Amino acid sequence: MPTVGRAVEPMADAITLDPLGKLRAVRRSAVSRDWDEIKQWSDSVYMPYLVRPTDRALMPAASMYSAKIADITLTRFAYGVPVAIGEFAPESGNVLVLTTIRGATRHSVAHGRSADVTSGGTFVVDCSRVDYRFEADPEHLQLNLTIPHQLLADLALRWWGSVPDDRLWRHKCVIGGPGTTWLALMEYVVRTLAEAPDRVADGRVGINLQEMIAAQLLTDWTTRAGTELGPPTALHAPGYVRRAVRYIDENARDLPTASEIALAAGVSVRALSGAFRRYLDTTPRDYLREQRLQGVRRELLAGRSSTVAEAAGAWGYVNLGMFAAAYRRRFGENPAQTVRGAQL
Repeated sequence: MPTVGRAVEPMADAITLDPLGKLRAVRRSAVSRDWDEIKQWSDSVYMPYLVRPTDRALMPAASMYSAKIADITLTRFAYGVPVAIGEFAPESGNVLVLTTIRGATRHSVAHGRSADVTSGGTFVVDCSRVDYRFEADPEHLQLNLTIPHQLLADLALRWWGSVPDDRLWRHKCVIGGPGTTWLALMEYVVRTLAEAPDRVADGRVGINLQEMIAAQLLTDWTTRAGTELGPPTALHAPGYVRRAVRYIDENARDLPTASEIALAAGVSVRALSGAFRRYLDTTPRDYLREQRLQGVRRELLAGRSSTVAEAAGAWGYVNLGMFAAAYRRRFGENPAQTVRGAQL
């Protein structure tokens, strides 16, 4: 892989973020004018997506930096030309947190609406749950975070005792801005990364930073989404509950049995059921049902299936009458109404 497409070793190109939200390189720049090289790098640090220069006469002059903060990838990135970007791969399971440092970006929100973001503003989108497009002007420079969806779900479960539903994950919005806690946190993160890149990538420092980032992001995001995480729970869900939740999230399409879930968690069915009631106020069966219904709803909203029957079948539903009734009870509308609403 070309040197420009790798994380800086060991962050020789130190970066700092001043209080006004302007990013600058302390040492040399890593620049590429090769679209294939740029794509190889961007696919690896974000996820596969499509990019189109809005002025095909211009050649890119991409500035590319990446570094790890435990399981989070931080990037400083600019194409050097105006671009339109979309079709992010949902199977990658990533949330993007895009802070504009210089220039301007325009992000798709919903129903034809967009949000313009300038220096110091941040846009958050869960690409595993919702379609997303954005445009960037020729002066754009971004400080971006790529965060696994599951990392945020796990932290919400540990800190607040429950996993947010799609009211949060499907909400694309602006957070932060000049003078906010979020931008101050980004400054602290980048300064720490510049001073101790190895400890941030692999050590306890990075794990602590990761938790700070995830907690602040969830707090700001839920506020903008009009949802609540609730007070931090005094009953922190133990590891086997988190393992069970992750197993259900990753295997809901395959309809795992209670025994299979308990085996994956490493406890008995009875112990797991009791822990789910205590820590999550639900049961493994009901949690699985919720994830399946949410999965079908995502399929319908994103138009990934040609029919309601196809979407339901992909999540293990055979009796469409029973499925439709459960869907209507959960979401207050028929599956067909969801499809029509997504097409507006």
